[in-house]
Amino acid sequence: MIAHFGKTESPSPFVWLRMIVMQTLVDLHRRHLGAKMRDGGREIAIEDAGATSGSMAIALVGNLTSPTQAAARAERVDLVRQAIETMDTMDREVLALRHFEELANHEAAEVLGIQPKAASIRYVRALRRLKAILTELPGFQDETRDG
Repeated sequence: MIAHFGKTESPSPFVWLRMIVMQTLVDLHRRHLGAKMRDGGREIAIEDAGATSGSMAIALVGNLTSPTQAAARAERVDLVRQAIETMDTMDREVLALRHFEELANHEAAEVLGIQPKAASIRYVRALRRLKAILTELPGFQDETRDG
């Protein structure tokens, strides 16, 4: 999708820039694999590495300082990452767009290709699902009461 500013249905500048960056990353990835500069078989997909889930988990848990709090934080991050990874792809995507990429609702809707009202509903439902998953995880309730 190529967007030009000035047309009646152009995306917001941030979403447009995001599309440009994503396409640039895809092009760089193809060039590296095509030039056989790296072994593509050793690459780990971002979904497999848990990069977005891990980053979101760290951001949601917050910063703690003492060694005991740091250990508890690491456990919470792991629990939240596990919870996020069990969620539906669309739920993870809408949470990542809103929290990790800090997009506004209308911008997240543009990225997902849905109406803003639908994006808002999906976001609220994803938050509810995440909360339900977290409350069912063993140890999460105890961790949040202690910290």
